[in-house]
Amino acid sequence: MGSARAPATTPLVMSPDRVSTPPRIHLSVPHMGGTEERYVREAIATNWLSTVGPNIDAFEAEFSRRIGLPAVAVSSGTAALHLGLRLLGVGPGDEVLSPTLTFVASVNPIAYLGATPVFLDSERASWNLDPNVLEHALTVRARAGRVPKALVVVHLFGQSADMDPIVALCERHGVLLLEDAAEALGTLYRGRPAGTIAPVGAFSFNGNKIITTTGGGMLVAHDAERVRKARFWSTQARDPGLAYHHTDMGYNYRMSNLLAGIGRGQLEVLDDRVARRRAIAFRYRDAFADQPGLALMPQADYGLHTNWLSCFLIDAGTFGATRDEVIAALERGNIEARPVWKPMHLQPLYASAECFGGSVAADLFARGICLPSSSSLTEQDQDRIIAVVRAAGRR
Repeated sequence: MGSARAPATTPLVMSPDRVSTPPRIHLSVPHMGGTEERYVREAIATNWLSTVGPNIDAFEAEFSRRIGLPAVAVSSGTAALHLGLRLLGVGPGDEVLSPTLTFVASVNPIAYLGATPVFLDSERASWNLDPNVLEHALTVRARAGRVPKALVVVHLFGQSADMDPIVALCERHGVLLLEDAAEALGTLYRGRPAGTIAPVGAFSFNGNKIITTTGGGMLVAHDAERVRKARFWSTQARDPGLAYHHTDMGYNYRMSNLLAGIGRGQLEVLDDRVARRRAIAFRYRDAFADQPGLALMPQADYGLHTNWLSCFLIDAGTFGATRDEVIAALERGNIEARPVWKPMHLQPLYASAECFGGSVAADLFARGICLPSSSSLTEQDQDRIIAVVRAAGRR
């Protein structure tokens, strides 16, 4: 009786379309804390799903306690900015100042109201609005007898602008001030939460932010009457009474009770998320310490930078690769990275707008890169990112 023989083996050759691809590493993703599901289940079980309910009331109250100001929860950070500018009385024919280095959502609400944006350059010390450029712009406008109506000051990538000189300049010239803290929840300026220094502030809970409601925002103000007015406008400005009666223009801007439940759970872990984002940024910094031409975004000594995104500046001549070459190398490794914001004065949409300076912002855009920064990023994933960046440059 013959014995069975194992078939001869041959090496397994995988076709190119079957080669294993490492999992995608995204730039910044939501990171749940554990209690969000309970709040959402409660909303579903009680059928509070629309723009009223216990979660939205509690989220506003909890956020107010966290930052010390009255708050109203809305559908996006952009909605909060739009309402905030309207509260300041911005309208057709007004000029509104804005840093040029920002996301377009900081500027579009100015245009929504028929006003004209005027852009200001950045300072290298924080990448935020340069107070010296602001002073020059206000002096030029004052001499011409047409002072801007307002300034939207933006806190970029989790770092506060230098607010003391900015506030002083606005007060001296009678310019109203709104803080865009969409990227800066948890950020501190001289011990005060970013977004609470100006009369009105706006926050974002977009899916890529340090905490999220999947989509949403919050408007805060020192004057509780302003918050009440914004809440009224955010629900289509329906007047009290049985009939659907309207005497004012409103918007469909209110956050839902369902999403507010997510926000409640997220707010509970904000401090942990800030600590983790900072740790990720500093681990990158330390891993690249021996790489000339690669520098972490400055950490201003006047506050706490959350490092919502880990941003670096690349000197191509020293590092051995351009910003875009590094992004391309990361993409080949299935890793998402992106440039820092493209300045508004370089955008076709706002090409006709006036800009004071702009060369610093343009340089930061040309050389700045945002690396994956999710608070859920593992050390193994970060090691993978670090290896690709190091390999892209000159060792």
